[in-house]
Amino acid sequence: MLQQITKGIKISVETIYKKREFRNNRIYYIFNYFVIIENNSSTPVILSERMWKIFDSLNKSKTVIGKGVIGNTPLIKPNQSYSYSSGCILESNFGAMFGHYKMINTITNEICNVNIPKFQLTTPELSN
Repeated sequence: MLQQITKGIKISVETIYKKREFRNNRIYYIFNYFVIIENNSSTPVILSERMWKIFDSLNKSKTVIGKGVIGNTPLIKPNQSYSYSSGCILESNFGAMFGHYKMINTITNEICNVNIPKFQLTTPELSN
């Protein structure tokens, strides 16, 4: 599990290759990722936005920006955590993702970008 800490917020990410799928005469590789967000700071934060950079070795990279994660904008109190899983579909069997979460300190209203560590998306045959 990869981990990174920004201003007391610890982000841990684990990836899982799910399967290869054929659609419209093309091959796609499906990956899941599991994220744990731990608030080790002294103040509550709200995860208001996410930004992902997604790299696919056969395509240009793309940026995904959106409100919260999986339809939620969770409040994470000190010494508590929030976790979720999501997925990514690539056209190649090798890629990577990284980004940040925009967090709002609920006491000061300060906005902080909390880094998500860069993680690889690879099929098992490339991992050996």
